[in-house]
Amino acid sequence: MKKNLTWRWLLIGAVTVASLVMMWPPKDRINLGLDLKGGIHLVLQVNTEDAVRAEVDAAMERVRTELTSKGVTVAGAQRAEDGQGFTIRLSPGADPKVVDQVIEDRLVDFRVSRGVNIEAVLKPEVIRTIRDMAVRQGLETIRNRIDQFGVAEPVIQRQGIEGDRIVVQLPGVDDPGRVKDLIRATAFLEIKPVVSVAPTREALLAPHGGVVPDDCEVVVGDVEDLEGRVTGREYFLLKRASVVTGRDLRNARRSQDRYNQPAVSFTLTPDGGNKFEEYTRAHIGERMAIVLDNRVRSAPVIRGQIRDEGVIEGSFTVQQAEDLALVLRAGALPASITYLEERTVGPSLGRESVIRGLRAGLVGMALVLIFMLLYYRGAGVNANLALVLNAIILLGAMAALKATLTLPGIAGIILTIGMAVDANVLIFERIREELGLGKTVRSAVELGFSRAFGTIVDSNLTTLIAALFLFQFGTGPIKGFAVTLSLGIMISMFTAVFTSRTLFETILARKGRAQTLSI
Repeated sequence: MKKNLTWRWLLIGAVTVASLVMMWPPKDRINLGLDLKGGIHLVLQVNTEDAVRAEVDAAMERVRTELTSKGVTVAGAQRAEDGQGFTIRLSPGADPKVVDQVIEDRLVDFRVSRGVNIEAVLKPEVIRTIRDMAVRQGLETIRNRIDQFGVAEPVIQRQGIEGDRIVVQLPGVDDPGRVKDLIRATAFLEIKPVVSVAPTREALLAPHGGVVPDDCEVVVGDVEDLEGRVTGREYFLLKRASVVTGRDLRNARRSQDRYNQPAVSFTLTPDGGNKFEEYTRAHIGERMAIVLDNRVRSAPVIRGQIRDEGVIEGSFTVQQAEDLALVLRAGALPASITYLEERTVGPSLGRESVIRGLRAGLVGMALVLIFMLLYYRGAGVNANLALVLNAIILLGAMAALKATLTLPGIAGIILTIGMAVDANVLIFERIREELGLGKTVRSAVELGFSRAFGTIVDSNLTTLIAALFLFQFGTGPIKGFAVTLSLGIMISMFTAVFTSRTLFETILARKGRAQTLSI
């Protein structure tokens, strides 16, 4: 019997010491959530129609390019007003077999009607997939940007299973404006051929009859002096098809331009480098535009063959260049975003929440401890020791798992205290019943624990299942509540059953044949 109790106490001691080591000091080891530490709460909406339009534009450009390369003259191409399809006008005499083959190869995701023109509309299931992927990619891109920004324990998750909204909670952020700019920045990089440049849009389009050619687009850029000050604007007529895009980026970092001003250097992937090298070799002496977020940052002349490196110049500050490099590394958002909600929680409010939450927890625990002592007398000391141990192990587990403590999480801890006591109450009442039936003290304790065990497991298991569903489908504060509740339930099985029973058996072993039990 003594040997059995020895290993039990060694286990309890090891768990307690490990928990204290992991949680101490609590200020440094336990992560506080937004409502306790202060920070920013954002609800973003991904404009998924942008992703649908981008897919339509890409498909339209692919079809037009391939038809042209196969000798079919394209009279024009236009995207539908709803952005979900396009029309390509063919010149008379187009070879039907070539057209049909291009349609079959390039428009698998479209419903196509063929007459004088090619009319293509994205299939509904493809549109749903594109929208879903846009939100998923936006979620991952925002997460990458926030991770590189260095926010501790951020909450970044989709709101709803198939919704287009993203919830972002950033505890401890002292510059919410900068974070918002990083999240909002589309940072889509494109390198495009330059057709012509002019000081006004009218002068740019005059040689084309005032109309933008179908395979081109007009993009604006700033004119800067040697000190980086904007002195005017230039209008660029660029080819719509890009040589390389941000998807071909391998890395980006802050550097300096030829005037020792902040700039951003980038390197391309092997595939992107091959495309870039092939293009620059064939177009030496021509200009190419580095376009960022549909604005020309620079338009250098190609002096020689370039493989996989480039520089984005502009009137950047050091911080702006650093942020741009960060955003480029994290990837471009697949669509623009809209801020639907913004809340800023100040550190003072966070401290007040911590104080009130801790005060509520301590008052609740104190009342429970007093009740157990008054109602169960000596056995109440047993329950109270198990209760204190439950709180210590719970905080240690949260520190070990790097879980975030929120205000609802504190509520979960308080609820856990109640549930842990509830297990002791069930056990003690069963012991009382057995003593009332004339059982010996040792027999009553053993039967009380064994017969209450099934009820305790059933009640805790149902609560644990509910907590797991809250964790799976809830947002940040709800998850905080679910984490503490789930951990507390599992730990209470150890403290209320294993530890409490060990205490009883240790006392009974010292008393020998005990005749009474203070309960």
